[in-house]
Amino acid sequence: MDDKDKVDIEAQETIRKVRDEISLLDAAGRQLIFTGARTFNGWLEEKVSNEQLREIYDLMKMCPTSGNCCPIRIKFLTTDEAKQKLEPILNEPNRAKTMLAPVIAIFGNDHKFFEHNDFFAPHRPGVIRNRMEENPDLVLPWANLNGTLQAAYFILAVRAVGLDAGPMQGLNKAKADEVFWSGTDIKTNFVCSIGRGDEDTVFKRLPRFEFNEVCEII
Repeated sequence: MDDKDKVDIEAQETIRKVRDEISLLDAAGRQLIFTGARTFNGWLEEKVSNEQLREIYDLMKMCPTSGNCCPIRIKFLTTDEAKQKLEPILNEPNRAKTMLAPVIAIFGNDHKFFEHNDFFAPHRPGVIRNRMEENPDLVLPWANLNGTLQAAYFILAVRAVGLDAGPMQGLNKAKADEVFWSGTDIKTNFVCSIGRGDEDTVFKRLPRFEFNEVCEII
């Protein structure tokens, strides 16, 4: 038995064990992450620990991306000094509510994600790297799609650990690139406030399409 077979067998045994123990998320879990969760516009004065941020990331990182390319990069702003660098970059309507958050995560997408191909896909060394180098027009859509997927997973992970999220796109992204990602190939995607949301700041939930309005079973 070679190493690949051993890894595959271990992975298969692991997923069978998980399915035996947990068949679905119960109603309380669905409410916590989906139906009862909200985007917050205000925050309570409760700190978010570094351990909680690591826990959020460790949940997020297990979710799928194309070819396991993992382009997201994150800066967690936790100090007043760090937040003050972001403040003038935020659009005015979003400034006050974002600055009050215990933690602000800046999501960036690494446009050189393919340079890590051999690490992330050792079973297919060079495949994604060669594809991106030969087709540079693919880099931007791959980075944006998969980085945004990972950021969405991140929001769900925040909720899963009992915290609240306030994703927000209203900022000068070019300026954020200059301040936070200078000298890199990372481009700002959006920011997300993290903490314990103040219920008094929640608005009425806005409408969503019903299933039959946007879905078709063929």
